[in-house]
Amino acid sequence: MVMITVKEVNLSHGQRWILRDVSAFVGPGDRIGLAGVNGSGKSTLLRIMAGEARPDSGRVEHGRGVDVGYLPQEMEVLARDATLWEVVREAFGPLISLEEELEALNLEMKTASGERLDSLLIRQGEIQQALEQGGYFSMEAQMGQVLTGLGFSSRDFCRPCREFSGGWAMRIMMACLLLASPSVLLLDEPTNHLDLDAVTWLESYLRRYEGALVIVSHDRTFLDRVTTMTWELSLGRLTCYRGNYSCYLKAKEERRRIQEAAYKNQQAKIAQTMRFVERFRAKATKASQVQSRLRQLDKMERVELEAREERVFFRFPPASPGGTMAIEAQGLGMSYGGKKVLDGVSFLLRRGDKMAVVGRNGAGKSTLAGILAGVISPVTGKVRYGHGAKVSYFGQHQAMELPGDLTVMEAASSVETDLTLTQLRGLLGAFLFTGDGVERPVGVLSGGEKSRLALAMMMAGRGNILILDEPTNHLDLSSQEVLEQALAAYDGAVVVVSHNRFFLDAFVDRVLEIRDGKGEVYHGNVTDYLERRAGETVDHSPVRSDVQESGHRGGGRKAERRERARLLQEKSRRCAPHKRVMEE
Repeated sequence: MVMITVKEVNLSHGQRWILRDVSAFVGPGDRIGLAGVNGSGKSTLLRIMAGEARPDSGRVEHGRGVDVGYLPQEMEVLARDATLWEVVREAFGPLISLEEELEALNLEMKTASGERLDSLLIRQGEIQQALEQGGYFSMEAQMGQVLTGLGFSSRDFCRPCREFSGGWAMRIMMACLLLASPSVLLLDEPTNHLDLDAVTWLESYLRRYEGALVIVSHDRTFLDRVTTMTWELSLGRLTCYRGNYSCYLKAKEERRRIQEAAYKNQQAKIAQTMRFVERFRAKATKASQVQSRLRQLDKMERVELEAREERVFFRFPPASPGGTMAIEAQGLGMSYGGKKVLDGVSFLLRRGDKMAVVGRNGAGKSTLAGILAGVISPVTGKVRYGHGAKVSYFGQHQAMELPGDLTVMEAASSVETDLTLTQLRGLLGAFLFTGDGVERPVGVLSGGEKSRLALAMMMAGRGNILILDEPTNHLDLSSQEVLEQALAAYDGAVVVVSHNRFFLDAFVDRVLEIRDGKGEVYHGNVTDYLERRAGETVDHSPVRSDVQESGHRGGGRKAERRERARLLQEKSRRCAPHKRVMEE
């Protein structure tokens, strides 16, 4: 059975093809990742598949009895007085209607008799079976599991939905979709507003999901762990690959290599044929052979190389000179409305150290980034910068807050920099703002283009300490790859707030976890941190009762871990200067 069929769909804006003769189908249980650069039409295709938009030509067909759930990329605040619990409960609307019918039916059965009673009993059995199969009797447990997994606390269940921001509204919509369990889920950037814990929970949930999935995401680890098929949209064309995103990259490279080899061989054959034709065209004795060769060329099916889309290419300039110590946080504390967000957070970063900041949404990660960048003043504690320190800051919403009335060039020129106008144009060119593109108003740029411009402006500042708050939110996977390579090669200090595991693993060497206001540093990348966290959970949960019975055993184990972490941190601190000398 085919769930969704896409047949020869075309869509264009002016002279530019968004979708060109796109055909594909979604089968039962398919897990499809939809890949492509920013602006390639991924979100548009999802909207067409969901019935939210119409193509210029072609059609989309849904199988009989197939229900489709669609999660858009951005959502407004839900302006409803209903509580979170009440709104999410609506996902079970059909089952709730059946329960109401069952109650009315039970009342009628008290006075019914004969054939009417027999028919009521049959209907009662049908409804009870449907309620059991639909999970009605475990409805509240399911709601609690999904809401908690997506990061809501039990206190949030009674809050009106209008109090939640757009990011949390997206989580509410996602909870409703997951609980409704449609035949096909179309998810557009589902991890954009989720913290690391919620992303890993969603990943696990979707791997067990019985329906089909089509997902647009810029989180490569998420795609690798959830999807088993990849659709690539490039220059309006759709190509299907078996396997997850990593498999798709390998298959695409192999396909390109085979195509280039076939093209090269064919071009050599054409050149050889044309040399023969030119050499013997004037000889009557060779006329028939010449004509035969020309006919072969006419009948030859030409191999054409697929056009490559433009990619960002950049490297951070060498960090400006400075001391060995880059930045030190000393007992940072911050409160909002009486709620303590940060409570005594301390750490030390040296030149070349690269640290990820992780934690649940609302834990204070962006607040910490703002304090380190000097745009927020802490309530307690202080930030100490090393000799010659120069901070460059990329804020989470900075790209979206660029002045829309300025051109790209005017916005870039507003940065305090020692770059000449020619160098600034070259930098913008590396971020794909070339020719007349630098004269485009910032207001008409897409989210990805604004992010690239904000990154270019940050680079123009030539700092030796980079503070990045969610830099990948609007970047496609190819742009993320270039950014992670640039950060890995950067010789200054880096602090980055992100939930994108694959991106972080490429360059970070330590992780600062913010939990309940406190900060704890783990050495290694994010995968190491998650494995250590999982190990601690395994250590604690099964033996908690035994530990309590045996008195101080648990305290000894905790002390042992703390001492091991302290020794690792001290070793890293003492080895860091020598390691850099050896690398040089």
